[in-house]
Amino acid sequence: MRHRLIRQAKVAGRARRLRVAFALAAAGALLSGCGASYMPSASPDPDALPTIGDRFNQLFGSKSQAVGEAAPAADGAELDCPVVKIRAGASTYAVAVPGKQPVGSDLRYQATITRTARDCRRSSGQIIARIGIQGRVIAGPAGSPATVEIPLRVAVVQTGVQEKMIATKVYRTTVSMTEDSSTPFSLVGEDLAYSMPPNATSESYVFYIGFDPQALPPEPAPARKKK
Repeated sequence: MRHRLIRQAKVAGRARRLRVAFALAAAGALLSGCGASYMPSASPDPDALPTIGDRFNQLFGSKSQAVGEAAPAADGAELDCPVVKIRAGASTYAVAVPGKQPVGSDLRYQATITRTARDCRRSSGQIIARIGIQGRVIAGPAGSPATVEIPLRVAVVQTGVQEKMIATKVYRTTVSMTEDSSTPFSLVGEDLAYSMPPNATSESYVFYIGFDPQALPPEPAPARKKK
């Protein structure tokens, strides 16, 4: 009699544990279903949004080069391009308050070039090039304006003992300054055309780029205070 009662108690205990396990599983499934139904949609990841660099890469693919790097060799499927170099003395563009020099507390902003790219195609016997330029504008102590106009010049130069200018073109881009002290900019110079003799190669030429302040009209001088 005693052994029968012990066996019945064990069976009842196992049944009770099974009922608890089934109830917990059902509750978990219900909560999981509710979470799937009412979970708010996730906000887009800022890192997944396209940046200026992403658009630059989409435009030029592998034909971009960081400043100071050698240009990649052509694969033979496309027309080869000369390398891009920054003209000495034209690698930065610094602007001061009117009538002052762009140094110290009188500096309003300064632009620099950080990356370049290029591609070339032949059209009607000429080489048509696109030059991509990326850079940054850094606000100075004197305070930068809301928008900044950046003037850039691209020149095709034939190398040799004496360099020869083949073609040149000025491009401008307007940069809207942000609250950050450093704002990126990107520019693509279209339709730079030049001729190249049949026996010449792209290695005999170079694309020189640089800032050209002379391409912008001078800022008006500050008005003199009346005595």
